[in-house]
Parts: sequence; C-alpha cells; structure tokens
Amino acid sequence: MSNVNSILSILAATYPEAHCELNFSTPFELLIATMLSAQATDKKVNQVTERLFRDYKTPEQFLTLSLEEMEKAIKELGLYHNKAKNILATCRILVESYGGEVPGSMEALTQLPGVGRKTANVVLSNAFHIPAMAVDTHVLRVSNRLGLASGTNPDLIEKQLRDTIPRSQWIQAHHWLIWHGRRICAARNPKCPDCPLSPLCPSRLLPA
Repeated sequence: MSNVNSILSILAATYPEAHCELNFSTPFELLIATMLSAQATDKKVNQVTERLFRDYKTPEQFLTLSLEEMEKAIKELGLYHNKAKNILATCRILVESYGGEVPGSMEALTQLPGVGRKTANVVLSNAFHIPAMAVDTHVLRVSNRLGLASGTNPDLIEKQLRDTIPRSQWIQAHHWLIWHGRRICAARNPKCPDCPLSPLCPSRLLPA
C-alpha cells in the first residue's frame, strides 16, 4: 500500500490540474460526449459537441433530429451509425422514464443503449461527483505498467483499482492515470527517462 500511496502522491504532484477533458456543462452533455468518445479523441469530440450543443442541449431537443440528421451531425467520429442510433434511443428513455434528466446510478445508466460501465463511471464521477473509477485504454495500460492492476478486462481492472486506491481518490486517480497515459506513458514509445514514476515502475524501459 505504501507503494500505491507513493505512486498516487507523485501523480497528484505531477498533474495537479488533471480533469475531464471532454467539454460539458450538464450531466446530459457529458453523457452524450462520453458516448461519442468511443474510438475518438477528446479533442475531436469537443469539436463536434461544440457545434451540436449550440442548438441541442436537452434530450427533448435531440429528439427533434431524425436518425439521418443525427448521423450527419456526428459523422466525423468513428462508429457514427451506432452512436447516432444509441443516442436517440437513450434520449427517448430519458424523456419517457426520467423526465428528461440523467439518472445518477450505475444500474440506471447501464440500462441506457450504448452506455457501459466506463461511460457510466465517467458520468457518475464528473457530473455527479460520486466516487467511481472509469477504465479506458489509458487507465488500463498505465495501471498495468505501474503494477496497480493486471489483466485486460476493464471490469476486472476497475475492481482491482477500487480495491487498491482509497475511495476518496478514485475520481482524481482516474484523471491522473489518463493524463499520465496521454502525456508520458504512451502505448508506443513511453517517455520512461522523463517519467517521475520510473523509480517505482516495474515496467520502465531502461536506457540501452
């Protein structure tokens, strides 16, 4: 546990400003942005949602779009056919079952079309400030390399991280791991010589 605490302390000192890099102003906007983020960069999603959220801010307003119009609005992003279909189906459920509001529980969120645990955890932690540990590709890769978790199943990685990291730090630890993965611990050519965690990292690449 002391090693975990040391890792978290270094990450906190390295990324004091770490935060969700998807732009949103309401839980609904974050839900949509996170659904759009699969196989797309946050930067690209933000470009699309900047236009989208200008005219469509609620589930009710999204439902004025046809499937073809929804697809056209998000066509720059990968998997846009499925994303458009799931977004409109989710909006319909939000309107019909939740008064147009986004529910604040894992069980309710994961019943929505196209919403898995990762998306639900992002919404719970960033929109509702409920401790949660979302596992994306960066979190999975970095936590494996640092020895905080092991394996390739995101749900199992989530459980391991929840067991390893203090609950009070789940939200920030998620951001720290993502920022570290994007800035230093890349999938290819990680910047191990520049990494403040190198002394604690069992996966560090030593200079030849």
